[in-house]
Amino acid sequence: MGTSFQVVFDCADPDRLAKFWAPALHYKEQDPPAGYASWPAFLKARGVPETEWNTASAIVDPEKVGPRIYFQQMDTPKPKKNRVHLDLNISGGGKVAYEERVKRVNAEVERILGLGATKQRVWEDPGEYWIVLQDPEGNEFCVQ
Repeated sequence: MGTSFQVVFDCADPDRLAKFWAPALHYKEQDPPAGYASWPAFLKARGVPETEWNTASAIVDPEKVGPRIYFQQMDTPKPKKNRVHLDLNISGGGKVAYEERVKRVNAEVERILGLGATKQRVWEDPGEYWIVLQDPEGNEFCVQ
């Protein structure tokens, strides 16, 4: 059995990135602990000052297959290039005709651009096609 893991984003605004990445990945924001109707209710009950409510957020795969993604607030600026990035594999890979893969990638990119991403560049190699995007805080990721 593989090791369970989560992906962690250091960011300035955890809530904003959670609200971007949840629909981008077809995930959902993590539910509050049992017995609490909302995260604010839980944080208030724990005595966390409201000024600290946006120091972290998490999203989860509703089907419990993909890893949890955790966003933690950091006050240091993002370096120029990500050391780790996500590849969103939606094209179907080599068993799908190239033209269909391009169509699938382009459709998903348009959907994600509508969520607040920005297009950085398009890559085309013989038989390969992907688009590099940036999330609302400038983190690069690929749709392929």
